[in-house]
Amino acid sequence: MSTPANFCHEIVGSMSTGAAGNPTVVMIEAAFAHHGLHWRYVNMEVPPEELGTAVRGAKALGFRGFNCSLPHKVTVIQHLDGLGESASVMEAVNCVVRRGDKFIGENTDGKGFLRSLTAVTDPKGKSVVMMGAGGAARAIAVELALAGIKKLTLVNRSETRGQELADLLRKKLNLDVHLVAWQGNYSVPAGTDIVINATSVGLYEPNARLNLDVDSLKPGMVAADVIGNPPRTRFIRDAESHSCKTIDGLGMLVNQGIVGVEYWTGIEPDATVMRLALEKALGL
Repeated sequence: MSTPANFCHEIVGSMSTGAAGNPTVVMIEAAFAHHGLHWRYVNMEVPPEELGTAVRGAKALGFRGFNCSLPHKVTVIQHLDGLGESASVMEAVNCVVRRGDKFIGENTDGKGFLRSLTAVTDPKGKSVVMMGAGGAARAIAVELALAGIKKLTLVNRSETRGQELADLLRKKLNLDVHLVAWQGNYSVPAGTDIVINATSVGLYEPNARLNLDVDSLKPGMVAADVIGNPPRTRFIRDAESHSCKTIDGLGMLVNQGIVGVEYWTGIEPDATVMRLALEKALGL
């Protein structure tokens, strides 16, 4: 840790249990370099039992913040001084920001998705179908609710996990949620504005298909995928063939990074620079 501190003005970090080969490092450092910021983004492998020590150390060393990944997203909360609105609702943190002498937990997962979505359509008042109820789905659903969507249809194989997310959204955000047990090919209801794949189907598998009736995708619907590698999943290609507006998962990853850099530095970084760096790091 002493080497980067000797030549850079500010440090942010990434706390994970498998820090090697993190493409986010390349993306964020590309943003720092492009904007002439003498900052460094440092990868740190932190075992769960040392997380509290690592957070205290980061604060003592003057870190401007850090990202954290599983399994730290929930357990880090007990070591922080407060939470942002969406992080408090979803009870998960992936981005910590120094504000004054406090470390505040935020969650950029859903914010990155929302930024990609709002570049295509305003989600306020929209009817949304989301497939999946895991961590990404939870973050996205909370941000969509805070953005004022009209209704969420939550489609998931595990009714128990789906019910947990539906209950959270109803109780904490008063969102109209309809839970559907995912059996066979799901057909998107007429009147749906936005369809989201928040599952892992398609990750590293460009031809993997969702159990979805693709003919229920209609022209003008917005179809969004959380999968960033490959960015052109089969779901995205199917949606394009049905004249939907599409949003790939790579944009979500880039926008997560953008939100994080904004939190830490106060500037809006160049999205094109960050996307190109991320594509290179992922070998796309």
